[in-house]
Amino acid sequence: MLNKPPHADTPTAEAGPARLDAAALARLKELDPTGGNGLLERVLRAFQGSAARLRPQLDAARRTDDRTAIRLVAHTLKSSSASIGALPLSELCAQVETAIRVDAGDDLAGPLAALDAALDAALQAIDALLKERA
Repeated sequence: MLNKPPHADTPTAEAGPARLDAAALARLKELDPTGGNGLLERVLRAFQGSAARLRPQLDAARRTDDRTAIRLVAHTLKSSSASIGALPLSELCAQVETAIRVDAGDDLAGPLAALDAALDAALQAIDALLKERA
């Protein structure tokens, strides 16, 4: 279950080396059609702030193999990453969360390394998009 690759056919919007889902970004833009409220930028910055708080929690939980804390971080990142279009990250979070919830006993080192890489890619895509919109 943990080796399932992210959807390769997901529509994406260019945003630097990494990509964010175009449909998810469009849904956010629909909430602020003129961009006058800066909603997209505020949501992306909120994700950055959340990731900055959650990553140290995830790192600490990994060091102590606290699967409950890992599951909570994965759960939190799953929905927020989906809302901004970081679908590979969201899918990896769902896989980790499910593996822990069903107590599959899986070694999480590989999936958590992939989750870290996907989080880095999402943050790079956000940075690129914010610079583009500045």
